Amino acid sequence: MRDLAADLTLAHKLADFADAISLNRYQSLDLVIETKPDLSPVTDADKAVEKKIRDILAIERPDDLILGEEFGSPDLSSGNYYWVIDPIDGTKNFLRGIPTWATLIGLCNPEHDVVLGVVSSPSLYRRWFATQGAGAFVSENGGEPRQIKVSAVKELKNASLSYSDLVGWGSRKDAMLSLQENIWRSRGLGDFWSHMLVAEGAADIAVEPVLAVWDMAALDIIVREAGGSFTNLDGKPGPHGGNGVSSNGILHADFLKALNS
Repeated sequence: MRDLAADLTLAHKLADFADAISLNRYQSLDLVIETKPDLSPVTDADKAVEKKIRDILAIERPDDLILGEEFGSPDLSSGNYYWVIDPIDGTKNFLRGIPTWATLIGLCNPEHDVVLGVVSSPSLYRRWFATQGAGAFVSENGGEPRQIKVSAVKELKNASLSYSDLVGWGSRKDAMLSLQENIWRSRGLGDFWSHMLVAEGAADIAVEPVLAVWDMAALDIIVREAGGSFTNLDGKPGPHGGNGVSSNGILHADFLKALNS
């Protein structure tokens, strides 16, 4: 049996190292910024964080695989547990000095279910975490963790929706615009922050039209352990569907129906 409590302790250790590296480079005048083949930016901080996490995991969990944004993907069909790392989610915010960025650390079992997640945002003084069957928690400014729960809002007209922007929606763009006119409130917050607000019950729905598994793995289990739902835009559960929507669960089916109409 996998000792998820020990894995969580290790994940917090990984997040501590990540926070130290990323904060040291945040708003640095000599930050090195490159453009990846997909035209997205990457900084020296992204690479340094992922390398440090990989180095620690190689020692602490040598049998586990590692899937990371910056240094590639292994063959995940081997039946091993694997860690899913986004060293800095919100790189565009990070390089512009906007404090909404975080390190995302997920752990998946051989069936590709996420069983552990840590989202650490040192510039927001928050860290969220969850393990399978144990609930979801947030620690603020290094304080004692408190359990978090999704909201109980029952109708879309009373819901708060968070998203990134209006790029990448394709044929769903008109429906997305219509939704914003028919719900209580919408805000373009984006990235991990939107989904953690859902987990805390501050927002009711968060949605992104284009995402990779490392953008979602840690978010998925935290939202689910807080009592919510996490699927792709077609309703497939989990972080492997190319895009993501989280909700309090109550609104999930109605939101997907409206978005896909």
